[in-house]
Amino acid sequence: MKTVMQSQRLSATKLALERIYIIDAEIASGKYPNTKDLARKCEPASTATISRDIEFMRDRLYAPIEYSPSRRGYHYTQKTYRLPAGFTSAEDLLALGMARSILTLYRDTPLFEAAAKLLDSIIAPLSSDGNRDWLENRIIVPPIASARIDPEIWEKVIAGLKGNHVIAFEYKGVNDKDYRVRKIRPYQLLFDSGVWYLYGWSDERKATRLYSLARIKNAAPEKETFTLPKKFSYTDSTSDSYFGIFIGLKRYRFKIECYGDAEIYASERQWAADQKIMKLDGGIIMDFTSTQYDKVLRWVLSCGRDAIPREPAELVGDWKRHVADMGKAGN
Repeated sequence: MKTVMQSQRLSATKLALERIYIIDAEIASGKYPNTKDLARKCEPASTATISRDIEFMRDRLYAPIEYSPSRRGYHYTQKTYRLPAGFTSAEDLLALGMARSILTLYRDTPLFEAAAKLLDSIIAPLSSDGNRDWLENRIIVPPIASARIDPEIWEKVIAGLKGNHVIAFEYKGVNDKDYRVRKIRPYQLLFDSGVWYLYGWSDERKATRLYSLARIKNAAPEKETFTLPKKFSYTDSTSDSYFGIFIGLKRYRFKIECYGDAEIYASERQWAADQKIMKLDGGIIMDFTSTQYDKVLRWVLSCGRDAIPREPAELVGDWKRHVADMGKAGN
């Protein structure tokens, strides 16, 4: 059941939408209504509110509204025009407002400004009743550390993706001392923990590869084009595990004991499609398969003493070496 407060918020949003459709119907009727006429139809709205609604309809929804001085009222310059029925759900507007908050995760990419403006234009009816403030102040996505993307690089990559063009660029990998020229068939753009990655086929490596957009320079789509294979999606290479961006070639079965904070963190999330959680005395054991070995190792290490790997033996050995090295570094 909705709470009283939730019902009030949704009702207020519906009022704004209902007004817009009443205004649309009155103008389309050919009566040449003015703001006073429309305010009476939309009680308890004021003439100022009606003016804002008309401005929104004209400037954001591109309704062909004009004021006729001789008739002292509004009319549509296109006689058959009616407002599209896509703005009827208050629940949909609420969801779009929440999406606007989530969009802040992409603030360092060129798509943010355009997407934010589009969402703002759709949810603008919320603001005419003063209902948008609660949403913007109470539904927040905290900022995360992110890698800023050069708009020119973004545009070149998008052009390559859109036209299925091979992309050439200079790239500096984690273990590279300098930039090297790379060529790939771009398949997808991926976003993980504040970083955008380009995923595609490398003819040089004869395999799919990931490239951080933040480490790409001098990108350019080439004339050469390619056809997408039937299975090109990044998700096809992750074996249904969800530890972020990482491509592994070998599939492992993992068993990890979790205690304390790690138990809570692990048990409330789905880490893999075949994940099983078993209770232990004072904790749990996670059992799942994944090809994302390095990501799993980093996750275990991030949990400190609250996560202990039991399988595979390779993970146990790597974990012990990292723990020993950290102990030496602290001395």
